[in-house]
Amino acid sequence: MWRVLHTVAKIAVASLIVGTVLAHFGITLDALVGELGVSPERLEQAVRRAVAVVLPNLLLGAVIIVPIWALIYILRPPGQSSE
Repeated sequence: MWRVLHTVAKIAVASLIVGTVLAHFGITLDALVGELGVSPERLEQAVRRAVAVVLPNLLLGAVIIVPIWALIYILRPPGQSSE
């Protein structure tokens, strides 16, 4: 669990640094999206469609995976670390 949080923290710090550098040079999200030829509204629609497709499948998989993981976690021998 700590590895995942550590990785997420590293990604967040790297993103913050890159975002700060880009902002220093005057590059904004609107300018970047405009250069790609995509309007912010179209980008928002694409993200919403992606979430609409991914979320049901993610939840369906979690209905199976989470109980299996919990069962394995509960039934592992005493003193055995998960890391």
